[in-house]
Amino acid sequence: MFGLSAALGVLAGAALSGCSPAQSQTATPNTTVATTQSTNSAMQDFQKPSADELKKKLTPMQFEVTQHADTEPAFHNEFWNNHKPGLYVDIVSGKPLFSSLDKFDSGCGWPSFSKPLADKEVIERNDGTHGMVRTEVRSQTADSHLGHVFNDGPGPTALRYCINSASLRFIPVEEMEKAGYGAYLEPFVKAGLYKPQPKAETAESKK
Repeated sequence: MFGLSAALGVLAGAALSGCSPAQSQTATPNTTVATTQSTNSAMQDFQKPSADELKKKLTPMQFEVTQHADTEPAFHNEFWNNHKPGLYVDIVSGKPLFSSLDKFDSGCGWPSFSKPLADKEVIERNDGTHGMVRTEVRSQTADSHLGHVFNDGPGPTALRYCINSASLRFIPVEEMEKAGYGAYLEPFVKAGLYKPQPKAETAESKK
């Protein structure tokens, strides 16, 4: 469907072949923004929409990948070559899944990460489809298909989480606080990729 099934065998073979790891992909952020709590509240109260609602919310590619475990084309997806710092969250629930600090260039044409941001949100399942034995990864909260994990990644985990861009939404580091992901900024601050904006001085603080 949508040109995906015809290429699935080729893509799966490429994913299984293994890729040479490279350095984490990062870049310099721009500005800081104000904090909001709306996204955090929405994530905490998340209830998965119906299939009809998801079809309205997602693109056909995003729907087929997340709901039917389809695979997007290698090298022709949104984030395979994204070098910006930030968070990758579930396109359905908004739950944080991966950090750009753990992203590396595997050469396979899909976003690759050495580890998930939180193990409890990225779960594994045995996958014996298409005549192969693989380990599928899905999101816990929304049960979105994300991709697969392989043991040919960089140290220290030696894992490669090969993830479909269609399963992800990217939050640039300079937008994380405003979008409700401020709790995940500390590693970016330590890495020199984000500088917190000084809080405005109030009349009370001047006393």
